[in-house]
Amino acid sequence: MDNYKNHYDVVIVGGGPAGLSAAIYAARAKYRVLVVEKDHIGGQITITSEVVNYPGIETTSGKELTEKMRVQAANFGAEFMIAEVKGFTDIAADIKTIHTSKGDIKALGIIIATGANPRRIGFTGEKEFQGRGVAYCATCDGEFFTGKEILVVGGGFAAVEEGIFLTKYASKITMLVRGEKFSCAQSVVDELKHYPSISVRFNSEIDSITGASMPDTAVIKNNKTGEISEYHAADGSGFGVFVFAGYVPNTEWLPEEIKRDERNYIITDINQKTSVPGVYAAGDLCVKNLRQVVTAVSDGAVAATSLEKVVAEIHKKYDIGDLTVYGPGMKKPEAAPKEAAAAAPQTEADNGKLLSEAIRSQLTAVFAKLTRNVGVKLWDDGSQLAGLMKNFMDELKGLSDRIILSYEDASAIGDDVTAPAMELINDDGSSAGIFFHAVPGGHELNSFVIAVYNVGGPGQAVDEEVKNRISAISSPVKIQVLVSLSCTMCPETVMSTQRAATLNRNIRAEMFDLAYFPEMKEKYNVMSVPCTIINGSRVVFGKKNLAEIADILTE
Repeated sequence: MDNYKNHYDVVIVGGGPAGLSAAIYAARAKYRVLVVEKDHIGGQITITSEVVNYPGIETTSGKELTEKMRVQAANFGAEFMIAEVKGFTDIAADIKTIHTSKGDIKALGIIIATGANPRRIGFTGEKEFQGRGVAYCATCDGEFFTGKEILVVGGGFAAVEEGIFLTKYASKITMLVRGEKFSCAQSVVDELKHYPSISVRFNSEIDSITGASMPDTAVIKNNKTGEISEYHAADGSGFGVFVFAGYVPNTEWLPEEIKRDERNYIITDINQKTSVPGVYAAGDLCVKNLRQVVTAVSDGAVAATSLEKVVAEIHKKYDIGDLTVYGPGMKKPEAAPKEAAAAAPQTEADNGKLLSEAIRSQLTAVFAKLTRNVGVKLWDDGSQLAGLMKNFMDELKGLSDRIILSYEDASAIGDDVTAPAMELINDDGSSAGIFFHAVPGGHELNSFVIAVYNVGGPGQAVDEEVKNRISAISSPVKIQVLVSLSCTMCPETVMSTQRAATLNRNIRAEMFDLAYFPEMKEKYNVMSVPCTIINGSRVVFGKKNLAEIADILTE
């Protein structure tokens, strides 16, 4: 262990509440800590608009809560990396190797906190109508069902909370609860009485859904009496189905040495230790009775403090010395470009600006890494959106001499590109094949920053096999990704398609904010984001990483 650059005392896989809590405790103990997160720091709780049961905090949002956790961990010296963990080597050894999409990392201890994903029920039509009437995220997709009736499937806390959230959009909500009562606290259930548009059917399950462009008929079975009934919207139009039926632990990628139960949840002892020495687990992927943010942070704290003792023994055994060079009051090392962008606090803009001073400071550090000029060209069609894009570009001034801004009349953009648009330009004046038909705010600010970095900097690391497959594409490909700026699942798809464009000039990647392009929503019957359209005909729903984009393009 002569070179400590990629060596850490503790590597935490997963940046949700459990992982962030573990990072706080481990970093505060003056260990060198790295949090590796595949998607976005904060995890799935960031889509929860209101958290009211976290002790000591009367009300907050999931996003605000986890952002404070991230800042707290960073202040203690924890580092963050946005990357996908591919696997492990020597996982049972004292010094473990973690393979990520950004290279290998050495660690003395590992905490796995990758959480769980929404469960698919498996009723007939669920897969066929995903993205066209069946959804799993009220925050991401609720607005697509404005004025529609909605069936909410589930009887737990998430189903009740999301059902209430959907009253902002739906004309009527019918909750289908499999059991004889809800499975969450009565105080939560009592909130339903304040929403007359919500009705509840117990002992009810969806057998199938059918329809043309979206569901218009649901066959519902009473699992107590066996009675079968059909559900139709009162106005005869289609309706939505939101599924909140629990979660599936994100553990299928783990090696078999890490023991799991019959439902694939990780088995741990009272100290969160797994079956593998030096490997601990925390959060919703563990065997436990209650899966809430408060138990997740508890797991993280227990895992970190338990692992501290193991790491201390390894330090003594190998006379490693102190890997920790950051701590309370010490300067935090400069973050890698993607991590810095992901870590930028998503605060309200300052004094009416689109970019707050905190974000401008983060972006200045990221753009300092550019090695080539990057053009940002606005194709201005005089619309309101074009005006907002111009305001955004004006705020980029002064952040980097490498970013060259220009403005063109949209009449010259060509018939195959929609205006208005911000186009990224290579240093040689050619198009980078990346277009933003949106103001890159919210979660999509990261997409813009990473696109600039990939065009004008060293670029994100790419798996060689994936890179070769994308580079081999010889025919022109036009990719359009339709997003909502409130969607937490959209940025990875946008960034993946744009990274593909930088690897092959035959590929063009465009991002559209559906709030400004309702005609595209109607044309492709989009009721869930992200929605990826290949060459104007093939439609794919759901979050996609670069390898999955390569699969789609080479099928």
